[in-house]
Amino acid sequence: MFGYVTINKEELKLKDYQKYQAYYCGVCQELKESFGQAGRLTLTYDMTFLSVLLTGLYEDATKREEHFCVVHPMKKHPCLRNEFTRYASDMNILLAYYNLLDDWQDERKKASYTAAKILRKSFLKVADQYPRQTKAVKEYLRKIHECEEQNSDDLDLAAGLTGEVLGEIYAYRDDIWSEDLRELGFFLGKYIYLMDAYEDLEKDKKSGNYNPFKFIEQTPEFDKAAEEILTMMAASASKAFEKLPIIENVDILRNILYIGIWTKYDQEKMKKKKENAAEDSGHEEK
Repeated sequence: MFGYVTINKEELKLKDYQKYQAYYCGVCQELKESFGQAGRLTLTYDMTFLSVLLTGLYEDATKREEHFCVVHPMKKHPCLRNEFTRYASDMNILLAYYNLLDDWQDERKKASYTAAKILRKSFLKVADQYPRQTKAVKEYLRKIHECEEQNSDDLDLAAGLTGEVLGEIYAYRDDIWSEDLRELGFFLGKYIYLMDAYEDLEKDKKSGNYNPFKFIEQTPEFDKAAEEILTMMAASASKAFEKLPIIENVDILRNILYIGIWTKYDQEKMKKKKENAAEDSGHEEK
């Protein structure tokens, strides 16, 4: 369920895009230095958002560096690093490890099992440092498996479990902002789960994997109802975000929350539109 919390490049100013990329490279560098090249492969835009968010909220001192990397071997690229890029890289490892184990348990993917074994040492290092977050992710997987085994038709149940775990990860410190961060993480987590389920609906129908949207797919105007549900989750996440006194990086964060998280939905919508047009064209020819 990674890859939804990203920017919309076309709607972002060049200076903000470059700054966002520097945070992304900063998280990547943290992964390399703490966990090696294997850790670097877990990098996601989702946790880059978290590093930008926490930096904007707490205004921690940020160090600018330049580094070569495998992707850009010929020229050094700017990296922005601080306490929160380190935290984001740690959470990247935590989520990636459990995601790989989940893939192994659900679909017996040998590649996922092998990758999880490679990340085991890095995971243990993170788990020891962040017991609260680790417990939340472990509990999440237990509860989501129960939900899947029961074949629950409750959209809110499965999505809410994802929201709860992301809320725990967003609440980095126990302070005045922790509840607002939990609320933001909760609704963003629900959005991510539901968007992932919506995008994977056809694939899950063929494979038999659990997907709560299966239960309402045949209802009138299903796509419209799904969009309204996603809109409610995104709006609630944005409302929680606007409670936070963030000035630094605010344009980047708003770009992600108001536009960027809809990128895959827009792609899926366009794909369905083309498929329906092709189907209608085929009927007309007959």
